[in-house]
Amino acid sequence: MEFIDTHTHLFLPEFNEDRFQVIERAILAGVQKMLLPNIDKNTVESMLELSSAFPDHCIPMIGLHPTSVKEDYLEHIMIMEKYLHSHKFCAIGEVGIDLYWDKSYLVQQQKAFIHQIELARKYELPLVIHSRDSYQEIVDILHQQNNGQLYSGIFHSFSGNTSQAEEVIKLGFKLGINGVVTFKNSNLGEVLQHVNLKNIVLETDSPYLTPVPKRGQRNESAYLTYIANKIAEIKQVSPDEVAKTTTFTAISVFKLHGL
Repeated sequence: MEFIDTHTHLFLPEFNEDRFQVIERAILAGVQKMLLPNIDKNTVESMLELSSAFPDHCIPMIGLHPTSVKEDYLEHIMIMEKYLHSHKFCAIGEVGIDLYWDKSYLVQQQKAFIHQIELARKYELPLVIHSRDSYQEIVDILHQQNNGQLYSGIFHSFSGNTSQAEEVIKLGFKLGINGVVTFKNSNLGEVLQHVNLKNIVLETDSPYLTPVPKRGQRNESAYLTYIANKIAEIKQVSPDEVAKTTTFTAISVFKLHGL
């Protein structure tokens, strides 16, 4: 079985001691590609260094994470666009709105999100959207900005209800499902029963959101198999079917053919 981890922060300091071993374990577990969402102007170089070291396996995105949005957000976005002129990226991400940690920069987050939707259109790249405690704010902007066109991209770490899943899929997005689906208090299992497997991609969000049975440890891309197995159980299909379907979808959304 071959998998794609569509969202993993392997360039962060949490992996400084054993980064290459973590990637090797992922490859041995069948995770052939690991997509790297950027955070802000300070993380681009470490992300690009990692993708240069593993060009067949680690594929970068470019974007400004909503929790990094402050008054200087335009400076960050201008730097992102400069990188878009000189490097190849598989998506604009991760971008969006986060109202869990801090609501004081909501206006700036909204403006930064709109700017990055425009970048995705300009460079014909999918969007990878972070929407923690901000589903309605995100969807309102997407409806305002869609110009009657379908989007392409992923609702990262989707944790909404069935009607929300249907809404974002109608907008053109796939659902990024990670270790949260293995948590006892998660409603995702019930939601995913109503979602076609073709509308799901797998992600770890490592080093965060470690799936059961590894919960409490640092997450890593090799643990994607636990997520795949849980989805197979929910959808009553084989893990191989989950691997094939989600990998095909990820290749299609991120235009990974030949990468």
